[in-house]
Amino acid sequence: MNRRPTLFAAIALTATAALTLSACGSDDSSKDSDKDKIAGADTGKDTSSPSPSPSEAAGRPKITFPSDAKNVFEYEKTGDAAKDAALSDSTLSVSSLNEAIFEGDTGTEALGFYNTGKALESSITYIRRFIDSGDTWVGEIKYFDYKVELSGKAKAYVTYCSDESKAYVKDRKTQKVDKEAATANSYVLYHSSLTKNADGVWQTANVVSDRGNKACQP
Repeated sequence: MNRRPTLFAAIALTATAALTLSACGSDDSSKDSDKDKIAGADTGKDTSSPSPSPSEAAGRPKITFPSDAKNVFEYEKTGDAAKDAALSDSTLSVSSLNEAIFEGDTGTEALGFYNTGKALESSITYIRRFIDSGDTWVGEIKYFDYKVELSGKAKAYVTYCSDESKAYVKDRKTQKVDKEAATANSYVLYHSSLTKNADGVWQTANVVSDRGNKACQP
């Protein structure tokens, strides 16, 4: 689908954050009355915080998705508290961006809570592209093959893949879903850097992606 926005495509070098409109689709139910509350995603394997969800703990903002869209995060806990917290907040950063797309609003509470600096700036630019084109997305995006490394007590690096082959752009006005067939560009490799703020939240500060990377393809 030639109008498909790419969801986290990289715009930058290592020091520059980038989020692109994924080869995912879109959904117009951003303000749909039957949204499902989720903690940033569904999970296939063991995820960072089974209960309570991280988004509901310690006064963190809740993240809500429409019923016809979801993120699935597949990763296993490392057993290291700091690494697991960084992994968890990394998934919530992703879901906060998607929530803003569904809401058609760059000022959602979760977006600024889980993202900072260049990552926040580029995510706002990215969300505006969806808003300006009148699109959202439906379906499922899977995130997998997570790796995390710490640098001191307040910096972490998280890499992971995404599979957008089951997500589709949806026109908000017409409700038409563009079900384009999956291609190599439906699979993306991400490199993100996170910083731990004074409140203990691991905020995504930079993101670089490589769409079509063979390491993420089936």
